[in-house]
Amino acid sequence: MGYTILVVEDTADSRELMRLILEAEGYRVLVAENGAVAVDTAQREHPDAILMDMSMPLIDGCQATKLIRRLPKLRTTPIIAFTAYNQWDWRARAILAGCTDFLTKPVQTRVLLRMLTRYLPGH
Repeated sequence: MGYTILVVEDTADSRELMRLILEAEGYRVLVAENGAVAVDTAQREHPDAILMDMSMPLIDGCQATKLIRRLPKLRTTPIIAFTAYNQWDWRARAILAGCTDFLTKPVQTRVLLRMLTRYLPGH
């Protein structure tokens, strides 16, 4: 398989849809249902990119991103934030937390795949 993507999303249906879309494009997909699991999975698996929901229980996407950015092997890993909130302050919070880019929900498949291609050249 190609690149490994970690999808962090607390809604099971959304997580499964993202997994199906990405696997159909040849990505190996890991999933995490909250920020705490995301940090653990990222540290163990070293994914090539992370899709991070911003609004989750326990540890939200911003907190999880900050924790992941502290891990030496993941400091430059692309982290793409996504949320249903399209306000400027959510985008700014995500970028300040260490996210590489930002998408709003519902995520458009074409836009997501184009963004992954930009951050994961050669796919």
